[in-house]
Amino acid sequence: MSDFYNVSAAPHIRSPISTKSIMQDVVIALIPASLFGIFNFGLRAVLVILSTVLACVITEYTYCKLMKKPITPGDYSDVVTGLLLALNLPVSIPIWMAVLGGVFAILIVKMLYGGLGQNFMNPALAARVFLFISFPARMSSFALERINSPGVKDFLRDGALVLDGVSGATPLGQLKAGEGVDLFKMFVGNIGGTIGETSALALLLGAAYLVYRKVISLRIPLSYIISFAVFALLFGGNGFDVNYLLGQILGGGLIIGAFYMATDYVTSPSTHKGQIVFGIFLGIMTGIFRIIGSGVEGVSYAIILGNLLVPMINMFTRPKTFGKERVKNG
Repeated sequence: MSDFYNVSAAPHIRSPISTKSIMQDVVIALIPASLFGIFNFGLRAVLVILSTVLACVITEYTYCKLMKKPITPGDYSDVVTGLLLALNLPVSIPIWMAVLGGVFAILIVKMLYGGLGQNFMNPALAARVFLFISFPARMSSFALERINSPGVKDFLRDGALVLDGVSGATPLGQLKAGEGVDLFKMFVGNIGGTIGETSALALLLGAAYLVYRKVISLRIPLSYIISFAVFALLFGGNGFDVNYLLGQILGGGLIIGAFYMATDYVTSPSTHKGQIVFGIFLGIMTGIFRIIGSGVEGVSYAIILGNLLVPMINMFTRPKTFGKERVKNG
């Protein structure tokens, strides 16, 4: 009996890692921050999360059907986009705005450019910036810390924090005004902010899972956070003030941006040197927006600007091909 051999083109190495498995790991990593967001903000946080996730899944499925393309929602990338968008929104946002953000993220930023792998910026962050520019008052209204302990009914409805907040109630606003902040509350997450950015502890637990699973490396997050910390020390006007420095790192979207969105495979550099350059650029730009600029946040804008520079960063940090010598003088 003769043996038959299959002949195929390279590469011949196969890996169990797939887009679906990577996206599933990201969803798992975001569970702690999501659960803490629900604890902080109550059942309405669940409604916002479900709204954005369903909007992203349905938009991608509908687009694929109408354009007669392969059905791609099964790779979980749309779920990740919807979840990240929800975690970057205030819980008081009207549901129709959350849905609009999900549609914008998938249709405008992702699918119209060819789908996963072709988008030139992070869809969730692009949608957040779109909503912030379109509805700045709604996107700046955050929950406040309760003075009295809530009853069971109030807790289930509104969570540990008061639903109705005001602009500037976050720790970053306090730092901008020269006030001190409670670092322990910021680390645990019992503060005002968007649904998923408040608990640095929950976000770091998820990030540790991603590093353990080798979904992300620490090159971008560490270069991002360290460069921002150096910028804050040099230009923050507070010297080596630990409360100010750690408040800037733990507050706002720096942790979720550094570990979950700046590390996006599609919109971040592919070279090791490029990832470090990318992280340093993000740190500097975030510092400019937060400290020198008039606003209190800047992570979303910094990452989107960095996304636009990724092709150039890849070009200048690309390793020289083995055996290829540089041609000098023509």
